[in-house]
Amino acid sequence: MEGRKNLGNHFEEVAARYLTSRGVFILERNVYNRGGEIDLIGRDKDTLVFFEVRYRGPGSLTDSASSINFPKQRRLLKSASFYLHKHGLWDTLSRIDVIAISPGTVKKYRVQWIKNAIQAE
Repeated sequence: MEGRKNLGNHFEEVAARYLTSRGVFILERNVYNRGGEIDLIGRDKDTLVFFEVRYRGPGSLTDSASSINFPKQRRLLKSASFYLHKHGLWDTLSRIDVIAISPGTVKKYRVQWIKNAIQAE
């Protein structure tokens, strides 16, 4: 499990560097609450963004973005809601994005930023 945690931390750092290079200000990392875990929280212009970081290696049966199943989506929505409620940010413009990372061909990693990937019903 420790190896998985280190791997997760590594790819969250890859995602944070990618986002920072695109103007996102990272506010928090690995936020835990009753809803679950939020990998990264950042500010993209005037929007508070909750980021789910996913990596899938070359032998994986699914791509990174497709690996976020419905129960995980519900947990992310719940985690974001708890965060907004706890910090009194209900009126804040916010969204949940996915950073999908996979092995690259030209560069070391292929990073895909899917904005507003998970929405409340």
